[in-house]
Order: sequence, then C-alpha cells, then structure tokens
Amino acid sequence: MDLRQLLYFTTLADTLNFHRAAERLNISQPPLTVAIRKLEQELGTALFIRGARGVSLTAAGEAALEPARATLVKAQEVRASVREGQTGERGRLRIGFVGSAIYDLLPRIIPLYRRRYPRVDLVLEDSTSIDIVRRIRARELDIGLVRLPLVDSSGLAIRAVERDELVAAIPSSSPFASTSRLQLKALAAEPFILHTRISVLHLTVLMACHDAGFAPRVAQEATQVHTILSLVQSGLGVALVPAKTTRNVPDGVRLVRLAEPPRIESGIAMSNEVSNPLVRNFAALAAETSDIDCISP
Repeated sequence: MDLRQLLYFTTLADTLNFHRAAERLNISQPPLTVAIRKLEQELGTALFIRGARGVSLTAAGEAALEPARATLVKAQEVRASVREGQTGERGRLRIGFVGSAIYDLLPRIIPLYRRRYPRVDLVLEDSTSIDIVRRIRARELDIGLVRLPLVDSSGLAIRAVERDELVAAIPSSSPFASTSRLQLKALAAEPFILHTRISVLHLTVLMACHDAGFAPRVAQEATQVHTILSLVQSGLGVALVPAKTTRNVPDGVRLVRLAEPPRIESGIAMSNEVSNPLVRNFAALAAETSDIDCISP
C-alpha cells in the first residue's frame, strides 16, 4: 500500500465513478482500475461494489475512508515540514548568549526573528563567550551571541553586530563621581571590580588599564554586570562596564564617560562549516540589525 493508492481510493470514494475520478486525478481510467484492484488484493477484501452506473463503498471501504484521508493529510504535513526545514522556517535553534546580550542584542533580534520564523523553537542559554565557543565546536549549540574579540576563533565564522564602549562605574561618594569625563589613568589607585577571568571583558579591561599605564588592583570579580554595579554601590571599588548594560543603575552609583573610552563589540559566532538553514537565517537577520561589516575568523 502506498500514498498513490490511497489517493486513488479516496478520489474514487468521493466521485463514486471511475471515469470522473480518473479525470480529477488527470490520468486515464485503466491505471486507476488496476491500482484499485491491487489495493483490494493487498487488503484482502473489496472496497467498492461495481455497478453499471458507478460504484459504491463496501462496509470495509467505508471503514477505510477516514483513516486513508487522515494519512494523506499527514503526508502533506510531512512534505510541508520538510520544505520548511530546508528553508529554515521550522526546527529547533539552540542559541548561547552572554549575559550582557539581554540589554540590547536579544531584545532587538529575538522578537523580529520570532515574527519572521514563528515555527522555529528557540532554546536560549546564558553562558560566557568562551563556553559558548566550546559548545558550538562540540555541536551542543548552533549559534552564539558573544563578546569580541574571541581568544580563539579557529573554525568559527564571526560577524560583529553591536558596537559599544566602556564607562566607569563609580560610587557616588567618590570624588571622581562629580566629573563629567574622566581619564582612565586617574583611577589607577582605586580598587577595581572586574568581570570573571573567563570573560572576554576581563581581558578587555586589563588591556585598557595597561594602555593607560597601570595594572588594576583587583578587589573582586563577578560574572554579571548588575552584580558588579551592586558591588560598586557597596563601595568595594570602581568598575568598567559596557554602556549599553547600564540602563538600570542602582542608587549610589555614578556612571562617568572616559576621555578615551575603550571600544568593544558583540557579535554572532557559528561554525564556519555550518549548513543549517536555521543558523543561516538567524545570522542574516542579526546582520540586518547592524551596519558593522563582517570580521574574518
């Protein structure tokens, strides 16, 4: 039994006439007659009662009709799902993202993606850039929103999609809190609260301080920006944080722009051998939201 036989059977059941059924199927009548006869032989019973003016369904034919129609509908759904899978309109996309992405990147990209690809199931996982890269290589994630530059981008395709700068987060009680713009080297004697060592931002802040002529005295490390701001609020030190992640600054913390602010970028990372249309579609949509050119791996 195959789908063609079921199609012939349901069409004949609808028309109850071999000639009209053949016309609807756009075939000649003999192949239809042969197909129905073979189907009945396979099932071991007659599905139709033949008469001079047409046919009628037997009890077995009546019982088989609805399951046959349902099977054809399911087959159409399978075909549609395959087509949508080929074009990246259906499936499951696993996305890793750094914590700072929740402030701008995710709200900008995800709603647009869901509107354009409503049949795709998104699995979002918060992690660090280093771990996201590791999991993409292990095929545990399909794509990642990461901080750039990556320490090791071998085997990955990278596209920058967001540009930002670091600002100084300072306790309101500090003398530096009253200034409108600050030289980074002015903070050389202050204790610093840094992102954890597995974070790209950890290295970025160390390099910025090095370029300013000093090595920061690290008082504390933390993973999330809101935690770092809370520690600044507690008076444990100062910090350099991405400007776009500071929309909700706690009381007792003042943000001060730097005279020569270190520039930072965020982007998408994926395997450079990617063939998954879901990934390609997400990357293309993310690029639509940015005018930053592609960065070579």
